[in-house]
Amino acid sequence: MSPLLVLIVAVLATTYAGPIVRFAAAPALAIAFWRLALVLPVTGVLAAREGAAGSVGAQHAAPLRRGTPMLMVLAGLLLSVHFWSWIASLHYTAVASSVVLVSLKSVFAWAIAALWLREHPTRAEGWGIALAVSGASLIGVGDARFSLGALGGDGLALLGAATGAGYYVIGRRVRRTVGIWRYATGVYAVAAVALALLALAAAVPLVGFTRRDWAVFGAMAAGPMLIGHTGMNYALRHFRATTVNVAALGEPVGASVIAWLVPAIHEVPSVTTVVGGGLVLVGIGLALGVGSPGPSARGQPLVGDSSASADPGAMPRGYGTGGGDAR
Repeated sequence: MSPLLVLIVAVLATTYAGPIVRFAAAPALAIAFWRLALVLPVTGVLAAREGAAGSVGAQHAAPLRRGTPMLMVLAGLLLSVHFWSWIASLHYTAVASSVVLVSLKSVFAWAIAALWLREHPTRAEGWGIALAVSGASLIGVGDARFSLGALGGDGLALLGAATGAGYYVIGRRVRRTVGIWRYATGVYAVAAVALALLALAAAVPLVGFTRRDWAVFGAMAAGPMLIGHTGMNYALRHFRATTVNVAALGEPVGASVIAWLVPAIHEVPSVTTVVGGGLVLVGIGLALGVGSPGPSARGQPLVGDSSASADPGAMPRGYGTGGGDAR
């Protein structure tokens, strides 16, 4: 399957996460925990099949390289903070503001990837990022709420942006030698355990919710988590972390539309939100090469990573065109 198509579907699957959280009365920690816990049986079974002898992903089931387990644990911890802070922010600020600020993780990802992985976007990608971030900023300005509560929500959303960026950059590094389902299962499990421990320490209940809450948990797990986050993790083996995060800027556009159309929310977008959404979409098109993962969008070998040539799965033939990582 084309990595670009997977990435597009993954972004679309995340768009309803922000609006649907508004229908849950459960605490943020519980929502974050169950969206992870409910996907683990699925990813766990697929991870086992991925490592079965003779399977397509069997070459990625070898013992993890030194340092990889710690990176996966760190990615899981960052993911847990990312989910908690973002979901908590939705209780204090509007859907568009929260999702936009979290989606600014592309800026953080650019900086982290440049410093750690020595990966830099091309000129076209750079312009796309600048345009998309400018559009996202317009959406945020059009939706701004000048109150202490809104500022607190914005701060939580920015924390989600920073931790989300770190999570994706680590995924870009680890996914080159670890299969998608094995990686997803390990990271999601660490994040779920971290959230459960945090809930226990804070005396936040994880059970005893209404049917509507459980419906929200299931919807969050099936779409934004299983398809959305896992699809983006899949794409990280073919695209730079910065590129994946720019594509994710399409989330606030879709979320704003959903928040407008759903009567129970009905947050009418302003003119600046509409203009900003258009800029975001144009920027994403530039960053992704307007539909083709060619040289400007493909992931490149990581500087100083000797595994690029040693691992037969690290740089597959047909890289960026759907070949190699058919999991």
